[in-house]
Amino acid sequence: MCNNAEEQSRSEVKMVAIRHRLVMMSTRLFLLLSLVGQILAKNPPDMKCLVINLEKVRCTWNSQGTPDVNYNFSSWFIKENETSCAEYLTDNGTNIGCNRPYTKLQRFYAFYTTLRYGGEMNVKKHDLRRKVMLNPPTNLTVKNGSDFNLWFYWNQTDKHCVEYQVRVRINNSSWERSLVYLGQSYSQNLPSSTARYELQVRSKIERNCGESEVWSDWSEPVVWGFNNTTDTNKGHEAMPVWTAVLYVAAAITLLLLVMILLHNERIKIILIPPLPKPVLNSSDVEDWFHFSKGLIKEGFNANFSERACTVREYQPVSRSDSNSSDSSVLTTTTDQTDCSIAIAVNEPEDTSAPFYTHVIASEEGQQVSA
Repeated sequence: MCNNAEEQSRSEVKMVAIRHRLVMMSTRLFLLLSLVGQILAKNPPDMKCLVINLEKVRCTWNSQGTPDVNYNFSSWFIKENETSCAEYLTDNGTNIGCNRPYTKLQRFYAFYTTLRYGGEMNVKKHDLRRKVMLNPPTNLTVKNGSDFNLWFYWNQTDKHCVEYQVRVRINNSSWERSLVYLGQSYSQNLPSSTARYELQVRSKIERNCGESEVWSDWSEPVVWGFNNTTDTNKGHEAMPVWTAVLYVAAAITLLLLVMILLHNERIKIILIPPLPKPVLNSSDVEDWFHFSKGLIKEGFNANFSERACTVREYQPVSRSDSNSSDSSVLTTTTDQTDCSIAIAVNEPEDTSAPFYTHVIASEEGQQVSA
């Protein structure tokens, strides 16, 4: 009897101890769940805001995933009244963001946002000066320039205070990025006619206008080259069968032609006639020409003659011999030969002085008239 009573008391003690442990475990679990709930309640979704193309402010709170509840959003710039969101961004009916209007230069002012759910409210301050995201460039075109370079061009909605970065890949290789620069064109120097070039460009606000740290999305790619398809597997395809057959046939034909030329001298002479070798056997340059020496020498001798003319001295003629006292000019002529010359001599001022005539006569004779 005593043994039974002791065993019963021991079992009751064990049951009490087990119940106590269960109560303690339940209490700890409850406290842990309460603490996690409080932590989650104090940390609402992370809020991020960007100025989109200097046209609107977009705030989102789904960076950690779509929230479980619908939050109400409101915002304001400094010296403005708080306004509720008029254009929510949703995902399966759950609010994940909001677009609100933006006016020029507002990004340089402090911006505040509020998320509310039930009795909870979370207010956050944002600095939008470096949070401008432009739209990607559009209308990308490509052409071959007169300088043999490949030129890419594009358009930007707002061209003022914008800088660009280009990335290029050749034959579907890895992208290579260019340096940041101003301007709406890019030059690929001396492109290969057998390569495929693919280009994209992005933009952002440059430092002279309050530099943004956010790049736009990459533009749509523009392609130039032998293969203008965008399939990335095309660049690794094998050579077509007909191309390989053509190469083999051309090689065999060339080999047969070389063998024929080497073994058949007559065909070789017909197809490739030998060139004569110039040989100079004589040191006399006149032997180079196909003319006789006498003909060459006679060609440089004069074959014409001129009639010689006789030159005589001046002869004085007195004034009294003239036929007319009032004549002021005395003309002397010769016979009409090739050597005849007529010379006129003006009458001198002093009428008492004699005057002279210059006579040039031919061998046939001379006639003088006064």
